[in-house]
Amino acid sequence: MNRLPWWRVAAAIVILAALAFLLAMFAPYYFRNLQLRSYVSDLTQSVAAQPISDDLIRTRIEAKAHELNLPVAADNVHILHAPGRTDVQVRYFVRVNLPGYTVDLHFNPGATAR
Repeated sequence: MNRLPWWRVAAAIVILAALAFLLAMFAPYYFRNLQLRSYVSDLTQSVAAQPISDDLIRTRIEAKAHELNLPVAADNVHILHAPGRTDVQVRYFVRVNLPGYTVDLHFNPGATAR
């Protein structure tokens, strides 16, 4: 049986290390976004049951995002009231500086209460 050349093994290790590095850089932002999405969903459901002002909704979401270390400002929170439903959308991006490259991760957590 033929053995793999050393350069193929080295290339595979470099590629796996690069993927692990990217995972380590991006995963925390995706997990925090999932937490914010869950919070927005819970808040939207509670607003359907007990209406509160749009400013208070924005303030609560902004505070939660600050707690999660996410760059969300009050103007990133969009609230739409329609008959029988409330839509809350949060649009923001996170800039990640990688060696030699910058990536903007765009997020849009939101929820609808009926």
